[in-house]
Amino acid sequence: MDSFDPASIVVRGGHFIGGEYVDDDAARIDVARPSDGVVYASVPVADAAMIDRAVDNAFAAYRTSGWARMAPRERARILRRFADLVAADAATLAPLEALGSTRPVGDAFAWDVPYTAEGIRFYAEFADKLGGEVIATDHDHLGMTIAEPYGVIGAIAPWNFPLVMASWKIAPALAAGNAVVLKPSEMTPFSVLRLAELAVEAGVPKGIFNVVQGDGRTTGDALVRHPRIGKVTFTGSTRTGAAIMAACAETGTKPVTLELGGKSPQLVFADAPRLDDVARRIAGAIAGNAGQVCNAGSRLIVERSVADDLTARIRHIFAELKPGTTWTRGTTLPPIISEPQAARIEAIVKRTVASGAHLQCGGARADGGAPGAFYSPTILSNVTAQSEAVREEVFGPVLTVQTFDTEEEALALAQHPDYGLAAGVHSADIGRALRLVRGIEAGTVWVNRYGRTSDFMIPTGGYKRSGIGKDLGRQAYEANLRFKSVLIDLRS
Repeated sequence: MDSFDPASIVVRGGHFIGGEYVDDDAARIDVARPSDGVVYASVPVADAAMIDRAVDNAFAAYRTSGWARMAPRERARILRRFADLVAADAATLAPLEALGSTRPVGDAFAWDVPYTAEGIRFYAEFADKLGGEVIATDHDHLGMTIAEPYGVIGAIAPWNFPLVMASWKIAPALAAGNAVVLKPSEMTPFSVLRLAELAVEAGVPKGIFNVVQGDGRTTGDALVRHPRIGKVTFTGSTRTGAAIMAACAETGTKPVTLELGGKSPQLVFADAPRLDDVARRIAGAIAGNAGQVCNAGSRLIVERSVADDLTARIRHIFAELKPGTTWTRGTTLPPIISEPQAARIEAIVKRTVASGAHLQCGGARADGGAPGAFYSPTILSNVTAQSEAVREEVFGPVLTVQTFDTEEEALALAQHPDYGLAAGVHSADIGRALRLVRGIEAGTVWVNRYGRTSDFMIPTGGYKRSGIGKDLGRQAYEANLRFKSVLIDLRS
């Protein structure tokens, strides 16, 4: 897609409740463009009263609209129409997504919007294909389970992939017959409002998909604590996820799905085929979206004999990246979401270098041609498990490098005391790869690739402090259902 003028994009703020835009005199949050720091809009902060309004509206729609009781095939048909409308609306959605996020417009047009549409289409097909089952019992009884929606799902989506992450939350929930109240990040609040509009246009009953704006402390907390929220789904930081889990336990022991932070290792053995391809894979896994990805491959663990060669190739790829605004065609290194986050990345790198790490490249701000917070892709070697950049989730384009001589040493380096979201193994030896797949504590392990495909059937989710439950796959659909057991005595 071609470049666009950010001033030409008109955004509509407020909450989207009951199929209509709602605003009030509540406190507001300024929304800035990451590419240049310009404040271009503001959104209201939904307080407890507004959350009551949104959740009560969603609950009423769930009870009276017929969405949950609709023939599953009809619900699937509406969701497929929703997906078609999303795909056809790329000319509106892609610039809107790029304007206020870290997603370059070309990427939003080519990947984010089609992926969002396909995800909705994928879960639409579950509506009439997965439910309860008849249970084996003795001859005089009939046992079964009945799958039922929770009612209202409370969803909180992150800022790094606003459309895609929102679709991970809403698509399985809607397909299962639930209503949804979604809180997007206050830093990227607008593209999901367009999603909500398109849902109504597709035939999703008003009130079934609602969007509330605000921060985590006020809006998010009120949402997850609301007594009519049947289940919570969240993607974001480990600290916030823990707070949400505690809030859910305090207010009704609601089930939760939490996809949280990561510090994912990439293990490269000397026999890995096509080192140039491996280098491209490693570089893309940490520089994509400027490293602002929960499963970014941020820890390179490489066999000593090829370490220098591989890191040299990665440095060359990093040098080819083009920093730029998200509305400029050809940008391959987008900005950091905010100045405070960029300052945090910079500080972690400086402290890690001060503790003895070797700075191979980067370690400084980049020139993106605009006042936004751009950061150069960075490689840190001579680090240990205690180094801050190895230990902490940086959420920026910072790659640490550790070397090994044996498979056992590689496995030991791969394990992280806190995180276990994803990992990569690069080797021509399939036996070794499978041993490491079994040994690495992570919810996803990729072999001779890094990153998911558009196969939505493969679930994602972490071990340890990287989360609980799964997004994507059959598991995400089932997580939006509760199962009732029924036993009928046929002798009566």
